[in-house]
Amino acid sequence: MTNPFQDAKLHDCRDAFTNVLETVGETNENIVAVCNDSVGSSKLGGFKDKFPTRLINVGIAEQNMVGVGAGLANAGKIPFVCAASPFLTGRALEQIKADVSYSQTNVKLVGISSGMAYGELGPTHHSIEDFAWIRALPNIPVIAPADRHETAAAIRWAAAHDGPCFLRLSRVGVPDLFSQTHEFVVGRADMLQDGGDLTIIANGVLTHRAMMAAALLKEQGISVRVLNMATVRPIDADAIVAAARETGAIVTCEEHTTFGGLGSAVAEVVVDRQPVPMCRLGVPGVFAHTASANALLDDFGMSPTAIANSAQALLKRKA
Repeated sequence: MTNPFQDAKLHDCRDAFTNVLETVGETNENIVAVCNDSVGSSKLGGFKDKFPTRLINVGIAEQNMVGVGAGLANAGKIPFVCAASPFLTGRALEQIKADVSYSQTNVKLVGISSGMAYGELGPTHHSIEDFAWIRALPNIPVIAPADRHETAAAIRWAAAHDGPCFLRLSRVGVPDLFSQTHEFVVGRADMLQDGGDLTIIANGVLTHRAMMAAALLKEQGISVRVLNMATVRPIDADAIVAAARETGAIVTCEEHTTFGGLGSAVAEVVVDRQPVPMCRLGVPGVFAHTASANALLDDFGMSPTAIANSAQALLKRKA
């Protein structure tokens, strides 16, 4: 099997997040962090040591946590509100809707250990609905970086952005896809490779798997365009339309239910502007079971081989 990342080192995107947060915190005293008894899992220990008065730990009280973040934003601070994504988005959705989205407060929501990263902790800890929940709300960009460099760039963007956003970060190690100088632009897809037979669109921990699938398909003479769609909302509609028009078929891959997430966002653009055959890979409307994070992706048909097989099946529909 072709694996372009066979010898690549894997990196935890949480490290990139906290490294940048500490750096921007040194030059901007308004940067603060708010968490729900998750200093360790959010990797905020270094931030706490450097800025002990600028980390607010509300305990296991996610609704209060978002409200505290909104209050800090209204007082001129720039709060990064950090918690495990299933609890940040699920338990505090009403506060996110009213205190952040509707009020357009300058709150940076950081969903840690998203998707199925908690693995063996099971369905209560899987966060496979967060794209759908937050994407339905106005005013909040929804962002899922693919590697540590894109994470760092997205955190720098968020710190400078005047308004709310939702950053979805995993704890599962991923290889480098971008350079240290990568520029994150909200709403812009990045073409990692071009091709003419079909397009694979992914984000987060699925992007490097999409690249591996493309390498497998190349061995079979199939030319694949790979788009990293880090921003789920606002979606890069022009990149999607171009992919549909120029390659004629689209596969989406996401660590999320197939309802309301990346695949749905792409399909909305395709059906409105450039209808082509599509295949949406993800968790098919069920609770994800208990297993390791990578095993779960494989079980739900998102191993590189399975993605490649789905692409081949889609090509038959295209023909």
